[in-house]
Amino acid sequence: MRITVYTNAPECFEDMSEVLRVFYPGSEIAQAETPDAFLRHERSELEGWVIEKYDLQGEKFQWTAPLAGDGWEVKRRRRRSVKQGCYWLLRRATGKQPPWGSLTGIRPTRLFYERLEKGDTPAEAEASLLRQFDLRPGRARLLRETCETQRPFMNPPADAVDVYVGIPFCVTRCSYCSFFAEALGKGRKVPPYLDALAREMDAGADLLRRKGLKVRALYVGGGTPTALNAEQLARVLEQMGRLFPGWREWTVEAGRPDTIDADKLRAMREAGVTRVSVNPQTMNDQTLKLIGRAHTADDVDRAFAMARETGFENINMDLIAALPGETVEDFAHTLDRLAALRPDSITIHTLARKHGSVMNEFGFHPAPPEVAEAQVELGAQRAREMGMRPYYLYRQKMVAGNLENVAYALPGCESIYNIDIMEETTHILALGAGAISKRIIPEETRIERAPNVGDVGHYIARVDEMIARKEALWQERAPRCARREQENADGNPKDPNYRNPNGEEDMEG
Repeated sequence: MRITVYTNAPECFEDMSEVLRVFYPGSEIAQAETPDAFLRHERSELEGWVIEKYDLQGEKFQWTAPLAGDGWEVKRRRRRSVKQGCYWLLRRATGKQPPWGSLTGIRPTRLFYERLEKGDTPAEAEASLLRQFDLRPGRARLLRETCETQRPFMNPPADAVDVYVGIPFCVTRCSYCSFFAEALGKGRKVPPYLDALAREMDAGADLLRRKGLKVRALYVGGGTPTALNAEQLARVLEQMGRLFPGWREWTVEAGRPDTIDADKLRAMREAGVTRVSVNPQTMNDQTLKLIGRAHTADDVDRAFAMARETGFENINMDLIAALPGETVEDFAHTLDRLAALRPDSITIHTLARKHGSVMNEFGFHPAPPEVAEAQVELGAQRAREMGMRPYYLYRQKMVAGNLENVAYALPGCESIYNIDIMEETTHILALGAGAISKRIIPEETRIERAPNVGDVGHYIARVDEMIARKEALWQERAPRCARREQENADGNPKDPNYRNPNGEEDMEG
């Protein structure tokens, strides 16, 4: 379906497009130059109020909202006004109530914390968001449960920092993936990459010492870190453990079961890694082939058992709901097999069609919205039956059924890093190709970022420049907007669906 939108306030086009995609998923949305369009919007302001007028093929609707507060708050109210007006128009026209109501942001937990800061009890915050944004009751309750689980982790010391190390290689590329990663091939780029990474790690450790920052959590992601051989992986882990001591948690994304062996698991244990992810995505072999995973469900069982036998007591498993062709029964089969393994946490992602992925390029479609929602609800039910609680949550654009990604964990098995990166409470020193460092500046209520180039060859050639970027980020006064300038120079994606490997989306909630 092609949808045209006319607005006399062009800055509103993207916000309305986000809402339209919720009600008309998969549609092409274009900006019209004349009022003769599928949706027409006119904005005006009068005596401290913003007035939004809509005409949806003859169905007219008006929304007004007050403008108050400082400059940032007024800007937010303008954006929220056009979104909510468009939402209620489409809600009335279609009769649909999306799971997250009028919310389109990545981090809805921020709205819950905002209500708590204003003095609401958790029950009052839940009720407030339910009313204000037309959330379905289950989503408002999920927000409350997630925030209540997170709260013990939400006030890290001001000098805390997490360290992320990226390994941008995979044995094969999954069809849904848009991460910065290269096929391993014969591994010729690995030695020069590890040399450059070692140089950046040395410089990063020196930077933390000079700035008086103390490590809270370590995380090795990718790509697939276990695509490296055991000797290469041990080298990276030994250097990390030596340079960044004092961590409370250390995760390695073992990820692909076909890359896990006893030698690599031993290297992780000997280095001091405390948490690993063994990620099946699905336990249905036919779907695994379709999405480009070079392993079977039985391989997942073997890799998980091997990790337990090596002594890992905190093992996460990632699943994806709404994979092409999968039914609710298929997803139930996956959950049954996971329950038999008894993992310590489960992260249930909902499939998103991402620019740059093979799935998007070749037109594979997620499961229908009603199937996606049933799978996500079943996953939440089974996780709770296993004694797990939701502990972090985020959303993506272009996601099936306008749903969410949620991690569930047994008490005491929550990932500190995952909470830190999603709630943006802690500095992140991010090392390796495509990694994005973050500096939290609470006194100015802002976050500054320094991205590394994503291309492996460019990273190797320009590693000294990546080191300099972090030095600039942690100057006494960090430069504003450095990230945009660097992305323009690097050719990093500016696509709103871009998901960076150490972060999820770098977008406000």
